[in-house]
Amino acid sequence: MNSAVNSPASGTVTAAETTVDPVTVEIVRNAVISAADDMNATLMRSAYTPVIYECGDCVVALLDDEHQVLGQSAGLPIFLGNLESCTKATEERFGRQCWQPGDVWILNDSYLGGTHLNDVTIFGPVFTGGELAGFTATRAHWIDVGSKDPGGSTDSVNIFQEGLRMGPQKLVEAGEDVPGVIDTIATNVRFPYPTTGDMNAMIATIRMGQRRLAEIVDRFGLATLRAARDEIFRQTEALEREVIAAIPDGEYAAEGFLDNDGIDLDTPVPVRLRITVAGSQLTFDITESADQTTGPVNCGVAQAVSACRVGYKLLVSPEVPGNGGSFRPLEVRVREGSVFGAQPPAACQWYFSHLGLLIDLVAKALAPALPDRVAAASHGDSMVVTFAGTDPRVARPYVSLEATLGGWGAWRGSDGQDALINNVNGSLKDLPVEVFEARYPLRVTHYGIRPDSGGAGRWRGGNGVVREYRALADCTVSLWFERSVTPAWGLAGGQDAVPPKVIINPGGPDERRLLKCNGVRLRAGDVVRCLTGGGGGYGDAAERDPGAVRADVLDGQVSAARAAEVYGASAGAPFAGAEQGVAGQVQG
Repeated sequence: MNSAVNSPASGTVTAAETTVDPVTVEIVRNAVISAADDMNATLMRSAYTPVIYECGDCVVALLDDEHQVLGQSAGLPIFLGNLESCTKATEERFGRQCWQPGDVWILNDSYLGGTHLNDVTIFGPVFTGGELAGFTATRAHWIDVGSKDPGGSTDSVNIFQEGLRMGPQKLVEAGEDVPGVIDTIATNVRFPYPTTGDMNAMIATIRMGQRRLAEIVDRFGLATLRAARDEIFRQTEALEREVIAAIPDGEYAAEGFLDNDGIDLDTPVPVRLRITVAGSQLTFDITESADQTTGPVNCGVAQAVSACRVGYKLLVSPEVPGNGGSFRPLEVRVREGSVFGAQPPAACQWYFSHLGLLIDLVAKALAPALPDRVAAASHGDSMVVTFAGTDPRVARPYVSLEATLGGWGAWRGSDGQDALINNVNGSLKDLPVEVFEARYPLRVTHYGIRPDSGGAGRWRGGNGVVREYRALADCTVSLWFERSVTPAWGLAGGQDAVPPKVIINPGGPDERRLLKCNGVRLRAGDVVRCLTGGGGGYGDAAERDPGAVRADVLDGQVSAARAAEVYGASAGAPFAGAEQGVAGQVQG
């Protein structure tokens, strides 16, 4: 069975009886975005765990009373236009009358919210003058939700191994905490104190959003807010349809492969995308992608739609803030029972790997039609490293989790960026070394650019990084590194990037090379060296500016030997001695 997901048609909700001037429209446009920023600041300043307050693995949004996005803060793009799926699912299950003043709801069901159980969504209605004006919502990654392994498992085969799964339910009712729900959460996670701290920070975020939206309604009136909303949505839709209409009509396709599903390590997982352009309408069809897998690389439909929206937004209107008018020209077709339309009890812990690949495939598919707008592929995955154990300094258990940076693809006119988070995660940050070492019994012994990892081209792909850890006490490490089967590809004659690798105890008698593993035991003194992939190159490497090649070598981005190999036999001569610039780099 296939699911076709459309954004609401133009004018689904109107305020025709109210006129609004352009100045008021702009004030409202910026007011709702500012309100979302206030919500985000509240969450970041109140959270208890570094995955939120340092890394920023969270997002917030204000929605109108029809679940359309009014304003959304910077955060994870993969949640773009996704929070409304939670409020919609709640209303569909319990009816419109479920919304009552003073209530706050919680949900983390992978098949409703689309992501893994660690991504918890908390949301609540906003009432003004007894009328439902909209909703405020936030989603954040909780460090542990009671899965079979601390923080999450890389080898789960069903949702029941992945932790506490909550359908929509009230966390706060009429302004009062619901103690039974809060107690259930606290007794099913390994770290109840920081978890309930993050939960309360999210509730405070909801309250902040409720106040800010109520202030906007008090200032302008609900009718004016809705009229301004309709005009903002109309403008956004018109801008986006104008861009789409300039794309030649036709069908465009691309495919790639995940390395495996984490369980069957010998079988790649295909991701196939077909894009149809018809006038000012786009259709993304991912129904030919793999069936849902045994391993945890599945996601719910809502998250597949979000990934398509990210790929769409990168090309169609990256400069226009997302709102309820952004995706009206886009239809997404998903097949239920596929890796993008997971059905219970499919495991979903690593839901984002195929989504990052899908986002890159949007650019690859449309490259023939939009050569000036697309980029070569990025390193593409979160490259997650998780350590768990007991910290001997405080005699308490801990779990650390962080994504690792990599290279982005080049495009016509510019090299790719080095050492960025992948496109799924947007403004997510890796942990500063000082914070990491202060909180966990591990030492970061090396952190720097991985030279030669970006694809060569007229414009070079960005380089990945080397991040090396030494355990100061016995612990375990879990890894999820992807995209070795389909590393970042080049475009327009650009070369592919180097794929990732992870080496445990490099050069030692017990050296091991792994990309995915779950709970591998480490002893004090063991080393984990992580090398991430680069981005693809763009254009023929023979056309690269020799001055740019020299600068790359002097900066330690490209070795002299590599420069000679890919940019011409004589390219190495001007760089005699230049490899001092890469002295001290960790190689694998």
